[in-house]
Amino acid sequence: MKKLSLLAMTTLLGACQSMQPAAKTSLDGEVFYLQRIALPPSATLSVSLQDVSLADAPAVILDEHKGPVKGQVPLPFHLSYDPTQVKPGHRYSVSARIEVNGELMFITTEHHAVRLDGSDPQPLKIRVDAVR
Repeated sequence: MKKLSLLAMTTLLGACQSMQPAAKTSLDGEVFYLQRIALPPSATLSVSLQDVSLADAPAVILDEHKGPVKGQVPLPFHLSYDPTQVKPGHRYSVSARIEVNGELMFITTEHHAVRLDGSDPQPLKIRVDAVR
């Protein structure tokens, strides 16, 4: 009877352990622009990590950093994602935008690919360009 109880407890503990959430992995980086202008206090920064594998469908956002800009460029960001969401053969990228009073001021104009396999350089350097 003791062996049966011990076996049942071991099985239950093993099942509980497999139900724990996966550890998050992160990407850290900086957003910058080349223009020599200061951002106003009302500026906000949005940076997102996206699955951009399907050309004819909206990108799937794995994580997003949004908030008021603190200081001037380079602007730091931190993105966390669940590595179990990373699918082999999919393409991932990071994009950024800076808005002032809800109006777009800067945005990424180039594709910033990331592999999400631990080989991405950190901090990532994401350039945004002025919207004319």
